[in-house]
Amino acid sequence: MKEIELKMQGEIKRLTNQTFKFDDRVGDGWFSAVYFLKTKEIVSDFNPENIVTMQFFQKEHAVLCGTDEVIALLKTFSDHPEDLEIYSLKDGDKISPFETVLTVTGPYQSFGYLEGVIDGILARRTSVATNVYNVVKAAGLSGKQKPVIFMGDRDDHFTMQAGDGYAAYIGGSSAQATHAMSEWWGKKGMGTMPHALIQMFNGDVVEAAKAYYKKFPEDDLIVLVDYNNDCITDSLSLAREFKDQLKGVRVDTSRTMIDHYFVRNPDVLGTFDPRGVNAQLIFALREALDKEGFEHVKIVVSGGFNESRIMEFEKQRVPVDIYGVGSNLLKISIGFTGDNVLLNGKPQAKAGRRYRPNPRLEKVD
Repeated sequence: MKEIELKMQGEIKRLTNQTFKFDDRVGDGWFSAVYFLKTKEIVSDFNPENIVTMQFFQKEHAVLCGTDEVIALLKTFSDHPEDLEIYSLKDGDKISPFETVLTVTGPYQSFGYLEGVIDGILARRTSVATNVYNVVKAAGLSGKQKPVIFMGDRDDHFTMQAGDGYAAYIGGSSAQATHAMSEWWGKKGMGTMPHALIQMFNGDVVEAAKAYYKKFPEDDLIVLVDYNNDCITDSLSLAREFKDQLKGVRVDTSRTMIDHYFVRNPDVLGTFDPRGVNAQLIFALREALDKEGFEHVKIVVSGGFNESRIMEFEKQRVPVDIYGVGSNLLKISIGFTGDNVLLNGKPQAKAGRRYRPNPRLEKVD
């Protein structure tokens, strides 16, 4: 994890394949579009002396991620990586539409077949990093920065977790749900209990929490309180039982459910949507906890949160302490393009494309 430690301290050292552990079949072209593989063969036979410059860009305001991975890919699978000249921005850099983020110069047949793989790496990593960055930014609109937990383990194939977790870290997430998500940046996953644990105790949240705390006394005790769809009642029961030992409660009410608090207090209905985790429920929960002297208990919310929904909560100053966000952070909305723009040092590109030098690029050793 030495490389990760150096990166987190702000040094230039980049991650390598020691971290990424690429599938060896990348070098066989298994993940490359077939027309790139055919082009490699043709160029090798008919134009082997060519030197091209390939540049990569995208079309949004974004947080760049994936450059370390791409550079490691090039150094691992190019035919002669020592012959390549690479200039790149760094993971975490803010980028603008059409800004060149990476250039690679060398014989086409050495690296050209990796073009699509590079586009895909940059697209996914940058999309996740940008999504997280925007959510974290929204979570600080009220003036106090609220932590954002990346909970995307169930929203994509498990093999995506390490890379997505790293991109979420680059974007600013405070913690990850699995160890795999935290692997590339040298941490461990965090979490307390799922609904399944409460089920094992016949829906008794207090008994489930007792068992958890007995087994993991070193953890901050944060308990799910929506299992019985009665968040305030269960939160107060937990707070009375554990007092200062209870660090937080998590509300994860389904968007199709109405908490029992509103059934008991129908007079508050009529001016808002009472389903799921809504602002009025969280205000009422905070008030109930504070009224009994449990101001120290933090409120964690999850379930369908995205940038716009967090912005709404923050503008209303809903008393949320931590946001848990999952599937909305994994939407791939940023696509990268790789273009050959110079041939043997002279402009040569398809119509509409041209070499766009970027003084921010740094040469990669």
